[in-house]
Amino acid sequence: MADSSLAEEWLQTPAELPAAALSQDAKTAERIAAIAALLDGPSGQPLREEMGQWVVQFLPVERLVPKLYAKWRPVVRDAMLFMLSHLSTARLAPKLVEQMDLPSGTSPEARLLRLIAKVPGLQKLGQVLARNRHLRGSLRKALSELENGISDVSAGEIRAIILEELGSRLERCAVELEPVLLCEASVSAVVRFTWFNPDLGGRERGVFKVMKPYIPACFAEDMELLARLATHLGSRHRSGSSQHVLSDTFNDVRRLLQHEVEFSREQATLLEASRFYSSVPGVCVPRLIQPLCTPTITAMTEQHGKKITNAVARMPAWRRVQVSQQLIETLVAAPLFAPTGDVMFHADPHAGNLLYDKRSGELVVLDWALTQHLSHDQRRHLALLFLMMALRDPVGVSNAIHGLSQKGRRRKRSQERVIREHVTRFIDQLPLARLPGAVDAMNLLEDIAWKGIRLQTPLLLFRKVLFTLDGILHDIAAPDLTIESVIARHILQGWLTDLRTFGSPLSRKDWVLVQCSALLYGGRLWVQLAQKALDRYSPGAARA
Repeated sequence: MADSSLAEEWLQTPAELPAAALSQDAKTAERIAAIAALLDGPSGQPLREEMGQWVVQFLPVERLVPKLYAKWRPVVRDAMLFMLSHLSTARLAPKLVEQMDLPSGTSPEARLLRLIAKVPGLQKLGQVLARNRHLRGSLRKALSELENGISDVSAGEIRAIILEELGSRLERCAVELEPVLLCEASVSAVVRFTWFNPDLGGRERGVFKVMKPYIPACFAEDMELLARLATHLGSRHRSGSSQHVLSDTFNDVRRLLQHEVEFSREQATLLEASRFYSSVPGVCVPRLIQPLCTPTITAMTEQHGKKITNAVARMPAWRRVQVSQQLIETLVAAPLFAPTGDVMFHADPHAGNLLYDKRSGELVVLDWALTQHLSHDQRRHLALLFLMMALRDPVGVSNAIHGLSQKGRRRKRSQERVIREHVTRFIDQLPLARLPGAVDAMNLLEDIAWKGIRLQTPLLLFRKVLFTLDGILHDIAAPDLTIESVIARHILQGWLTDLRTFGSPLSRKDWVLVQCSALLYGGRLWVQLAQKALDRYSPGAARA
């Protein structure tokens, strides 16, 4: 039996294969060891590739990737094959045994969750996609389990890390740990505790966010694989006018995900977030407990509330709208329209990181590992993009996107032409009866990036925030609420409260341009309507 056909025979005639590898009576450890030996053997790489094909046949991209994103299907399939064929033997062999043991009727969604278990880089990407309203319902439900349903470490393991890392500090601060885990995330596990806070003169409740013991090695491998995947995809999938679109995008994702394991950075951003949101009503950010923090443990105050999608489940419609408005103001409007300077925004707002406290009416924002800053100039161009998109102004939208793009070696005039042509085409295709919004603007940015126009790195995460937020708003039954309407209300309230913030982050010249564009809005609509009528009733269209 040739090694090149081994994967196929495992699938079709398992009884003929070595008992040590496939016998249901053999111990799992023995089967894993047997498969590991084959993967590390002379024909290991061809076998890896065939086993990748074997697994991927149970994960059809047509089911996992919706039609709206059909152009990404070849990329997704290629990425899955690459990750499976290059994962380390110690991690791949147990996954292959597990996949072979799953019943034949196991759904692709269930297989996918098992496949990415203890692969924190892919779990994080799954959390990002979980609330995408265009995904199949069964896949959204499965991925939403990654928000709070991960379970791959024991309370004893986490307790041992806390005891080793904090040592005598536990006694000095009179720390009492709870015996069970509160929850798990892709990179960390959370356990409750109480301690004596000398500033309060009494005991206080807190939580330890502890890096899981397998994360340093696994996450390092995931990041290295993503770097190689970026090169691999860049060489195989050339899109638009640039062959670097995919490789640059995946490299940006890899660098941003690296922040997930930088606990010291998160502790600093948690302090910054607390200062920023202290002046925003209805928002609560956990307070850092610095004496009990280490490079792998973040201690913070415990916050009350339920996962936002669960908290609003039985609320009347008007209350769900209020919570949705609060969500948009907190995550988008407040940072985007802050009065001055560079502003940090939360870049990982999946539903598991958002709690709602019904008693206090506060939105609790957790997990500040993945954050990014927007400069005043970036916020200005984003605000202009949203406004000009709503006004269907191709010139204004093009100028805003050009301001958000990276200025590389490519000639400025050539880049402007590509942006202008694509923006005009995009706006012409929008339904005339619908007001274009922030999500439309983000879709446009994605299409522009696909054409080879590199956007500044913070835009990658801000796009992710809006897409994630759009999915959450849909899930909490506020589909008619638009991000733009809440932003407009936030701006007006800010101006009425403090006239010194009037116009920020836009300049007087910007507002003049917006007003001029608004005056021409009706004319643009009539032109687009007339063009659509001509296209519909032209002889060529009739023949088609």
